Amino acid sequence: MTTVAYRLLGISGSLRSQSTNTAVLKTLSTRLDDRASMSLFPLNEIPLYNSDLEEESLPASVVMLKEQISKADGLIICSPEYNYGTSGVLKNALDWASRPGFHSPLKNKPVLIMTSSPGVLGGVRAQAQLRETLSATLSRVVCSPQIVIAGVNQKIHDGRFVDETTIEFILTAVDHLVTEIRMLASGPVS
Repeated sequence: MTTVAYRLLGISGSLRSQSTNTAVLKTLSTRLDDRASMSLFPLNEIPLYNSDLEEESLPASVVMLKEQISKADGLIICSPEYNYGTSGVLKNALDWASRPGFHSPLKNKPVLIMTSSPGVLGGVRAQAQLRETLSATLSRVVCSPQIVIAGVNQKIHDGRFVDETTIEFILTAVDHLVTEIRMLASGPVS
């Protein structure tokens, strides 16, 4: 029996060139085996949300973001925690992608979320905020144990995420994401 390789889109909530969140996603993309393939979409060129731009002409970077979300079978988002919440750049990108309301590319899109932090809580407060934002976009946040990566700075070596226990935990959650994608593909969603 052959398996279908699903297309996943990874989105890091950090713009830093040495982002630990991006390192987690890049490492994960090499470990998906036949579950799926994953490309990453950088948020560096996404302008601040301005509804006036919707009436004129959407910025090319926003068009590309929405197209990539539409083409993906599912999303994997990895966010840092800044001041008890998700990063502004990630929230901004989700605001753009959520348009038009109730008909956006995020509607019914399966999403796996994870957060990381140098601190001991691993970004759990950002995860709660991100889950609430995605709920408002009508995304389908995958039900699985929360992926929070505490002490992330010590788990990155040479630009790679090296915490094997957490990688295995994330891969189990990716299996849940693939199950959700497969379920949606088998029938209509209201």
